[in-house]
Amino acid sequence: MITLTPQEAFQATNQHYELPAELFAAYLDRRLKYSSGLYTTQDTDLDQAQTDKLRFVAGRLGLTGGERLLDIGCGWGSLTLFMAQEYGCQVTGVTPSRPQIEYLRAQAEKAGVAELITLTHGAFTDVEVAGVYDAVTMLGSIVHMPDRGTVLRKVHELLRRGGSLYLSESCFRNHAAYEEFSRRPGTRHVTENIFGFADMVPLSTLVEAVESAGFSLTALSDLTAHYHRTIQDWEERAHAARDRIERVAPGMSEPLIRYLRTANAGWGYTTKHYALSALKSRMGPAEAP
Repeated sequence: MITLTPQEAFQATNQHYELPAELFAAYLDRRLKYSSGLYTTQDTDLDQAQTDKLRFVAGRLGLTGGERLLDIGCGWGSLTLFMAQEYGCQVTGVTPSRPQIEYLRAQAEKAGVAELITLTHGAFTDVEVAGVYDAVTMLGSIVHMPDRGTVLRKVHELLRRGGSLYLSESCFRNHAAYEEFSRRPGTRHVTENIFGFADMVPLSTLVEAVESAGFSLTALSDLTAHYHRTIQDWEERAHAARDRIERVAPGMSEPLIRYLRTANAGWGYTTKHYALSALKSRMGPAEAP
């Protein structure tokens, strides 16, 4: 993959995440959750799947109510809002996108949870995040961060002892697939043309980075089939909303649908999607005596 500095990756990635919320509303669920859902039955629809996924994340984090939560790459705020509304968490959301900050701030006011939510604009590697947290979430965000080791060490330092991390990410299924497919035109359309920068490293690379930062792995789930179905729903909605998408972002419908189709073609063959949970059960390298 192309090697970028964190600042270059931040600038490249923003070409996608600074598109207007109306574009994403055309094909995502009502919460604008831009990651895998969790389909508990054949009849589960996209809205329910995304709500079920948020409850799944809360369960993996061990939330009981009132925790301090850091949501890195908070997007349009689905998880940030949900954890504040449903669990009374004090949530800090971090995003490089100014439109996402403005949208989320308005939604928090509308939902009556603005006092529970703090929003920080910028790349996580650069911003100052104050305080100590009980839990950290990274749903589909570390793929856009070139220096994952630095990111995870910073996360570790921000967590209290016994604090939990939930990280979900799309990965190439092994190093051989990564080497063979990461530079192909279809992959580059997704990782570079759509997102500006994304590096779908093998799961083993992520696990090594998590453990090297001082975390203890507590759970690992393969959500590949769930993401496949999520993107099927997104593609169907995007097809049905072509005219709406073109009004909001002229010329975007074709590359968007191509991205969704390309992403779904690789699941289980070249790519996988995992949910990883970890605990700060020991000191990190920077804290060792």
